[in-house]
Amino acid sequence: MKSMTGYGEASQNIKGAKVTVQIRSVNHRHLDLQVRAPRELLSVEEEIRKLVREKISRGRIELFVNRYAAKGQSRKLEMDEALVGQYIAGVSQLKKKFKLAGDIGVSLLSTVPDLFQLREVEVNVAEERLAVLKALGSALKKLEQSREREGAHLRADMESQIDHLRKIAGQIEERAAENGIRPQKSGDGQSEQRADHVLGENSNVTFKGDINEEIVRLKTHVVALTRVVREREPVGKRIDFMLQEVNPEPNTISSKVAHMPVTQLVLQGKERVEKIREQTQNVE
Repeated sequence: MKSMTGYGEASQNIKGAKVTVQIRSVNHRHLDLQVRAPRELLSVEEEIRKLVREKISRGRIELFVNRYAAKGQSRKLEMDEALVGQYIAGVSQLKKKFKLAGDIGVSLLSTVPDLFQLREVEVNVAEERLAVLKALGSALKKLEQSREREGAHLRADMESQIDHLRKIAGQIEERAAENGIRPQKSGDGQSEQRADHVLGENSNVTFKGDINEEIVRLKTHVVALTRVVREREPVGKRIDFMLQEVNPEPNTISSKVAHMPVTQLVLQGKERVEKIREQTQNVE
């Protein structure tokens, strides 16, 4: 069992830069993946989505890809040598033609517009793509470990609630037997008569039918839930569906038996089911 809540982060160093991938996941009914990456790495987004979908089936996933250039590596200063040559040739021709004095020096050339350009360093897309995918793999592994740790806590709590539900089902059966609420099947057609006879002695109990079937189903659901919460595969939706099958049993028992001890046990059972349902909202 895995929780839908977790966090993973990893980085990869490449020449002149570092790529970092951060993944945060929270609860969601379906898989909702949001990827944010620098413009120059957008070509990797579809591969990122594919890898995430292979590992995660449910939850809201926010994935951030960041690129950090080493100090002084993000931009570089370029000189337009052709423009320098043209400028020197032009000034030399001007001096000769008009017999002007003076030298052509750095101070003069530095005033020439557009002689120097500050440009972004070109990104090696292939190299950075590999770095992103490696960082993503490590971040996903850490995210999975985080979700498994949280899932272990959820499983422990759910198993505790299921165990309480198992005990409550047994107690309902005991109270029913003690008060003659559940007719004993003998095959001689006398079960209803025996139930009526016992109920006559327990006038504070209103009995509208046999609850044996509901108790058996409730116990069966408890066994199934115990098995499912121990599985490693995504089980959140299955548990949610199973709880929908559990709900009618306590309600039917309560409607058939107006007996305070049984009613109190039914309410306790419904409370346990609701607590399991709340935890299921966090399970992948």
